[in-house]
Amino acid sequence: MANNTSRTDSSRIVVNGTAAADSPRPGQCLRTFLREQGALGVKKGCDGGDCGACTVHVDGTPVHSCIYPAVRAEGRAVTTIEGLAATCAAGGPDTAVGPDAAVGPDAAALHPMQEQFLDRQGFQCGFCTAGMVMTAATFDEEQKANLPRNLKGNLCRCTGYRAIGDAVCGPESRADLAGPDSSGGGPGTAGPGQPEHPPGQLGDDVPAPAGLAIVTGLARFTLDVRAEELPGLLHVKLLRSPHPHARIRSIDTAAALAIPGVEAVFTHEDSPAQLFSTAQHEHFTDDPDDTRVFDDVVRFIGQRVAAVVAGTVEAAEAGVRALRVDYELLDAVFTPENAMLPGAPAIHGDKDALTARISRPDRNVVAELHSELGDVAASFAAADFIHEHTYRTQRVAHTALETHAAIASFDSDGRLQIRTSSQVPFLVRRTLGRVFGLPQDRIRVVAGRVGGGFGGKQEVLTEDVVALAALKLNRPVQLEFTRTEQFTAATTRHPFTIHLKAGASRDGRLTALQLEVLTNTGAYGNHAPGVMFHGCGESLGVYNCANKKVDAHAVYTNTVPSGAFRGYGLSQMIFAIESGMDELAAGIGMDPMEFRRRNMVREGDDMLSTRDEPQADVRYGSYGLDQCTRLVQDALDRGRERYRAAGLEDLGPDWVVGEGSALSMIDTVPPRGHFAHSRLRLLPDGTYAAAVGTAEFGNGTTTVHAQLAATALSTTAARVAVRQSDTDLVDHDSGAFGSAGTVVAGKATLAAAEDLAVRIRAFAAGLRQIPAAGCVLETDAVVCEGTCVPLTEIYDAAKQAGVELAAEGHWGGTPRSVAFNVQGFRVAVNTGTGELRILQSVQAADAGVVVNPRQCRGQIEGGIAQALGAALYEEVRVDDAGRVTTDILRQYHIPSFADVPRSEVYFADTSDKLGPLGAKSMSESPFNPVAPALANAIRNATGVRFAELPVSRDKIYLGLKEAGLVPSR
Repeated sequence: MANNTSRTDSSRIVVNGTAAADSPRPGQCLRTFLREQGALGVKKGCDGGDCGACTVHVDGTPVHSCIYPAVRAEGRAVTTIEGLAATCAAGGPDTAVGPDAAVGPDAAALHPMQEQFLDRQGFQCGFCTAGMVMTAATFDEEQKANLPRNLKGNLCRCTGYRAIGDAVCGPESRADLAGPDSSGGGPGTAGPGQPEHPPGQLGDDVPAPAGLAIVTGLARFTLDVRAEELPGLLHVKLLRSPHPHARIRSIDTAAALAIPGVEAVFTHEDSPAQLFSTAQHEHFTDDPDDTRVFDDVVRFIGQRVAAVVAGTVEAAEAGVRALRVDYELLDAVFTPENAMLPGAPAIHGDKDALTARISRPDRNVVAELHSELGDVAASFAAADFIHEHTYRTQRVAHTALETHAAIASFDSDGRLQIRTSSQVPFLVRRTLGRVFGLPQDRIRVVAGRVGGGFGGKQEVLTEDVVALAALKLNRPVQLEFTRTEQFTAATTRHPFTIHLKAGASRDGRLTALQLEVLTNTGAYGNHAPGVMFHGCGESLGVYNCANKKVDAHAVYTNTVPSGAFRGYGLSQMIFAIESGMDELAAGIGMDPMEFRRRNMVREGDDMLSTRDEPQADVRYGSYGLDQCTRLVQDALDRGRERYRAAGLEDLGPDWVVGEGSALSMIDTVPPRGHFAHSRLRLLPDGTYAAAVGTAEFGNGTTTVHAQLAATALSTTAARVAVRQSDTDLVDHDSGAFGSAGTVVAGKATLAAAEDLAVRIRAFAAGLRQIPAAGCVLETDAVVCEGTCVPLTEIYDAAKQAGVELAAEGHWGGTPRSVAFNVQGFRVAVNTGTGELRILQSVQAADAGVVVNPRQCRGQIEGGIAQALGAALYEEVRVDDAGRVTTDILRQYHIPSFADVPRSEVYFADTSDKLGPLGAKSMSESPFNPVAPALANAIRNATGVRFAELPVSRDKIYLGLKEAGLVPSR
């Protein structure tokens, strides 16, 4: 029978059951087409078919829509994450998260895979979740049984994959030999002596408030803005330097401006003269002023040269290609060793050392540190064993799946509005005001939900460009980095070269530590001083040793800039120091863990690193390092017995097995003040609204703040709606970095909640004319001497009396506590091939009272996974000409599901006197001890010390071959 459907109708793309109104443009990919149709749950993580964030179904088959030509979908049915669930309105305080409250499907209407991800919290930031759900929703039981293979096309940077595996198949999906305790816990998950309370308070596994929006694709990330919300939106693309060092003589913009759709071109001639740093700290003077929005000197391949603004991305890209630049090439230098030599090109030689806050611009030294405690030379002379070696760590990319992006627009009063993927919206506002000469009350900065950060979004990399363009054109403007720009023009972890010399006595005492540290900050000094100083802090302070010497330099080179990265210098230094501890223990014939126990600080000991007096505001709010070492050792012992009992200890003639561990300490708050302000108020329906400044990017602050407030208000987290990351909401917040979301912003929220609880009880007492002591706040009421008064009634009475039941809280980040982590591994190494298998991974954490055990465990698992990538294969490679060669995801290997072992996680039983309700920070620190623990395990198995990261399979093979350990065939 003939098909009576017209060709036009049959060729339309059907999106979630409805024929699309538009047809795809020539060459358009399905991802951009679907987003233009309003399917904003389809994300961009790579545009190369590598990450899976854009996964949709075409006639029921999952595809990566970023590489699927939209024209191929004509006449086909396309399902996005939004189409998996029936749509109906959802309300209530648990759906209001930040400035972008979700309204969408009811949980009862979800697809089973969405239900599983929601029930098992198989996400953190949530940017990858839609793609994960869409892929897993098509799995049959056979595919679920082989997730390492079938999830290889979907990447997650946050979770460590355990929660994702549990969501797809249930907790039994990755059964292994991790043991019965590997589901998390250990003593103290909710802290000692915690009282009984309604579910949803301190110590409970409260689900993320944004969970429903995340699994349905309705959580609004930075660029999830519909066209009708920003009429006339323009797009920016950047011309970037092909040279590592050059002066711009001229830029010919005529051909670019002649392209239809191009509105403007901006260059250094349009740039404000104000120098600044892209790094964002509470004190902007922490970083050198060495950057302009656009400069007439480029200092690395990939530096922005000009911005083309156009009505479409395609026109802006064409405009970039049409620009003609005349460069005067300058000498370049690519290693810090060469950059410090006399006669090396002075990369910022035009800057004044004092005003720009650069230590020695003529020698490319951004910052330096020289310190000696005790008599190091005499201590080495008296040592029974000395270990001396050079350790090197590499550049690592943050690889948050949401790339840097920002939109500038204007509100009805003409105020500049910036919507950005940032960890530090308030500091972005301050920087833009400083650069463009605007008062802060004329700028509003909002961070929607942020798709991962890891320190990389503690920078201003897009906001200044869109602000410049919007202010010049009086139009809304958007800039989104490509994945290649993330690798070549954003920031990386600082590479460190550390020459370590350490001495010990025969009785296991550390006698001397000496370190020469060289860090490569790249072309700009953002975070260079802080990373260097912080790296040389707690890594040394965790050990009692009377004799310590440090000489450190942070140095400019003509390479991609380094920046803030999880651990902020500690992971690099800890790799060297903890490797050295194992070598000292081996040299004196002592068990490495016992050697650490004899030398690590105990509660009450001075924590000394580069000064002979401890930092005045750093204290032992609690101490759990001793518990952590025992927890890890006990777990490794149990794991060894499990393998033996299972008959798996003999892997074959070429395999050797070893164990290794490492410890770390971190201050729970950055130094010299970290500030937060929170507001809470009672709502008409008897629930609460909380306004906080800190950002949510998978770190779980939204949930933690709701739980802290709920505990103080004797209610549940579901009755506290949290809005955040908007400079209009509160006075100030230093930002979500340095693990401050819980211990600084959380303290402010707790203070506001405790004050509000007092105010509510006092008002209820006055209402009932009884003493306030007779009023007890409960979930949705106040019990006044046995009479239950609903909070709705109290709100109405207060409103009638002209009283707002609200309170505010502040915290300044001091005094500060310390947190501890200990990592252990059991590994097998094939001496014939260099293959490494992780047989057991375990981490113990001193997190104080754990506010949300499931969430905290997820932070630790994610930190372990990211650190394993950095330890084993991740490296941003720069060639001899200064060019980044690993500029797409398939050239830069981040851990996939198959790469990450299931880790055992344990918590020490402590309660911190300084943290909110006994809690400590636990975002950065899980990363820090992983690489040295792994290197120590490999050393224990093979006898070979690998001192350069990453310890890739080929390096293991070559190291074993050099040591004569590769078996002959």
